[in-house]
Amino acid sequence: MARMIPAYCADSAPPGEKAVFAALRDAVGTEHWTVLHSLGIAQHERQVEGEADFVIVAPDAGLLVIEVKSHLSVARSSDGAWRLGQDSPTVRGPFQQAQEAMHSIRGYLLSKRVELRDVPILHAVWFTGVRARATLPDSPEWHSWQVLDSSDFPSAVQAVERVMREGAQHLASTIKYFGFGGFGPDQATAERIVATLRPRFEVVMTAGDRRQARESQLAQFVEEQYRALDSAADNRGVLFTGPAGTGKTFLAAESAQRAAAQGRAGRLLCFNRLLGHSLREKLSDVVGLRVGTLHQEMLRLAGMSGPPTDADSDFWKRVLPELALEGLAERSAEEVGDFLIVDEIQDIATDTYLDLLDLLVKGGLRDGRVLMFGDFERQAIYGSEGAREILRARSPHLASFRLSENCRNLPRIGYQVNLLGHLAPGFREFRRTDDGIDPTIIKYVRGEDQAPILRKIVGDLRDEGFDLTEIVVLSPLADSSVAASTSDPWLRQVLSPADGSKPIKGRLRYATIHSFKGLDAPAVVVTDLDDSGGLHFDALVYVGLTRATDRLTALVETKTLRRLIGGEA
Repeated sequence: MARMIPAYCADSAPPGEKAVFAALRDAVGTEHWTVLHSLGIAQHERQVEGEADFVIVAPDAGLLVIEVKSHLSVARSSDGAWRLGQDSPTVRGPFQQAQEAMHSIRGYLLSKRVELRDVPILHAVWFTGVRARATLPDSPEWHSWQVLDSSDFPSAVQAVERVMREGAQHLASTIKYFGFGGFGPDQATAERIVATLRPRFEVVMTAGDRRQARESQLAQFVEEQYRALDSAADNRGVLFTGPAGTGKTFLAAESAQRAAAQGRAGRLLCFNRLLGHSLREKLSDVVGLRVGTLHQEMLRLAGMSGPPTDADSDFWKRVLPELALEGLAERSAEEVGDFLIVDEIQDIATDTYLDLLDLLVKGGLRDGRVLMFGDFERQAIYGSEGAREILRARSPHLASFRLSENCRNLPRIGYQVNLLGHLAPGFREFRRTDDGIDPTIIKYVRGEDQAPILRKIVGDLRDEGFDLTEIVVLSPLADSSVAASTSDPWLRQVLSPADGSKPIKGRLRYATIHSFKGLDAPAVVVTDLDDSGGLHFDALVYVGLTRATDRLTALVETKTLRRLIGGEA
């Protein structure tokens, strides 16, 4: 598969561009290609500025600029005007547009002293809605090999290779000694071309400005969240659902604070220990609110300071709930709250746990003031498959409110999650403004290959202005993860397990994806993504990738990446 920059195609793109993007992205045998989509051209040779729909940089083949036309009809009248679909007639045809973009790009590369000797720099037009190759007449304004059309989609790679091959042969036949020693660019030159045309940069914000902007953006409500809070106020019980990053935990905490501010007493419970610790720290000064995990609350009700050393799955799922119910029976009057708010309900909705929750709020789950927040489709990595049905049976009068706008991730992170997580329809609406930096996906063959890669990634993030406290390394593995088991001296010196408390200056946190669910960090590096048959692997990929607010890097085993990108089951 080709490397696409950016890794997503915007929903607002014309249908032809979407089709070409998908064809190039999913094609096999293009691992060394880089495809730049929607490349802005500030120094256009004819206009104030312009744009190239696609620029393909292929080592040992050349550079191809493609102008895409999605129209269902293409014609040129006797006066020379082009008529494309319902667009207004224009004398500046698609081949001229492509040629101008090509010359502008070539001139820019030469001005940056990029070596282009023996590099075929070509242009073509892809008519995605019609069969233009058989109908366009011969013309001195274009070569037949510069035409691609709708019939080329089943074999897009071969079609592009045909254009580049015949274009290179044309240049070789007209320019003396061109390509005499073979066609470029070589791999190093190809990378320089890409870096010159689409450099990674951060020129507007300092690290401090970025932190302030991020915190401001993440702390603001959007219209959807206001509607959610209105729904919570207007209904006795509400089930809020939505994918990662839509603000469920944020709304749960805000709802708890508003209820407590009205003089009510109640609980905010979740499943994950680190999330419970984080919520408890943030809401420690709220009077009348008890915050923590369900398991911590069960231990307290059972009169236990902690679990026994031999605690197993049966203890947490059966024994502890029974002990908590016994403890609750002895002092039920003082324990029943005015409201109950539960985050991560998809991991909690079992009959055993719901028996206990039913007794913790006045009116019970059926008639009490109950707010539930969860993602039943993608983040249910602990609960049963029928969690939503169980919850509906126990609390049939819950109103439903679905959250859909991503409030956490930058758009490019969300689109990468759509691709690797096979989300349908996936994230489409984002509140945060894109900053132009793509997520980084790195292949590895063996697990031990990751340590030097991880060290370089952390170094690059620090060079970009991220503090170590803003970076988190996540893995589906625990003790055998690259962060927990690395022998790299520097990594061992700075790495420390995440415990949910405030990050320590100079320390780089690491955790399992399971334990970090519900939390986020400015920069996240997800390691050890090797699908070797573990439970809930795709869900863990989804959870891990969506933890990043600003920068995402994923280290993926080669075969696993091929499956994730290819969408194989």
